Amino acid sequence: MFDASSIAELRAREYGYLDENKHVYLDHTGAGLPSRWQLKTHTARIMDNAFGNPHSENPTAAASDLLVASARQAILRYFDADPREYAVVFTPNATGAIRLVGEAYPFTERSNLVLTADNHNSVNGLREYARSAGADTRYVPLDGPDLGIADNALDEALAAGQDSNGGLFAFPAQSNFSGVQHPLAWIERAQAQGYDVLLDAAAFVPTNPLKLNVVRPDFTAVSWYKVFGYPTGVGTLIARREALKKLRRPWFSGGTIQVASATGRWHRLANDETAFEDGTLDFLSIPDVEVGLDWIQAIGVATIHDHVTGLTRYLLDNLRTLRHDNGQPMAHLYGPSGTGGRGATVSLNLLDPRGQVIDERIVSRDSSALGISLRTGCFCNPGAGEAAFSIDPTALRGLQLTPGGTVDDYLAQLRLPSGGAVRVSVGLSSNQADVDAFLNFVIDAYRDRIPAAEGLSPRLRC
Repeated sequence: MFDASSIAELRAREYGYLDENKHVYLDHTGAGLPSRWQLKTHTARIMDNAFGNPHSENPTAAASDLLVASARQAILRYFDADPREYAVVFTPNATGAIRLVGEAYPFTERSNLVLTADNHNSVNGLREYARSAGADTRYVPLDGPDLGIADNALDEALAAGQDSNGGLFAFPAQSNFSGVQHPLAWIERAQAQGYDVLLDAAAFVPTNPLKLNVVRPDFTAVSWYKVFGYPTGVGTLIARREALKKLRRPWFSGGTIQVASATGRWHRLANDETAFEDGTLDFLSIPDVEVGLDWIQAIGVATIHDHVTGLTRYLLDNLRTLRHDNGQPMAHLYGPSGTGGRGATVSLNLLDPRGQVIDERIVSRDSSALGISLRTGCFCNPGAGEAAFSIDPTALRGLQLTPGGTVDDYLAQLRLPSGGAVRVSVGLSSNQADVDAFLNFVIDAYRDRIPAAEGLSPRLRC
């Protein structure tokens, strides 16, 4: 049963550094925050023991091996993934996990890559691997103001490649732009048409359960710092062992091979998941993944989900009521209007009394001055942004920046009023006071005001 008082006590004890430093943290889609218990556990482990490079045969190496193996098993248990079916590959982050699939996937001129228009650039980048192999890439467009995707549009994109050898379908369980949660039933639908499925779960798993014994994607990418804040620099590719066998790595390195010859110019990759783990793993940090999972499980992912859903509902309800004295709304929301079918990520643009978008750089500048951390820009998700601003795809084809050009030049060519949006996202450590701080900031800074735009730095990248 959800207990608001216990969450409040948790905030004071484990995340008290927020209030102690008068900081309002509303960028949980960017990164989670660690509890003090996690950090103390890490410190105690490395201060009281010695751990060595696991690519060795000695006591400190064996100690590292045991902890890394334990973390693999903890991840499989957390996702209800049968170790006989699934393998855990440690990567630097979710992007690294996605790259592993892209560089090793057996694309051919007769295979396909199907992507949703709502994807992080780490997934969009897969098309470069497909392109180099002559494979076709197709995008499934977003549909309507909720920025969802119609099932029939997905079916059409998948069916277009039925006469070929199948291919790879990649989509996010939750949009990092709008918070939309796309149907996990798509996994089975695509697999039935001969596709392997890559699920980007980075924005989804911090506040939602994911049971791989039920939905069974071929590849799942996760960044652990997004789930519980620490460690950073550790991600995971959770792959079905049969799917992993399809991948063909374009190179080998230390840690990935069973044996290699320099003068003979041959090598044999390791026969397990370590064939995909380049060099020495971060053996001092990987055990903290299991610590973080223990932390989440002690609280309960259902409790976390209920907590962030309540805060998201409160945020959405209040944003819709904000008005200038002339009746003009103060915020334009993107994605679902309610908490159904969405996560704890809310993207919006703030509007002045004329109904014009307030430059997101102004919002970043003004909120930062008050100790409020939120995200502004395009969030590395151009497809969702293009749909949110209703940009005609024909206007984008062939559009290129001149050498030395800035993102501002790109926006000017498209006649866009902003470089993206404002993203507010809550998590386990958030409370209503954080949301109220943001709402009060919006009212105090922008109600009945046209803020000055002087002194803004040019947008150099998105």
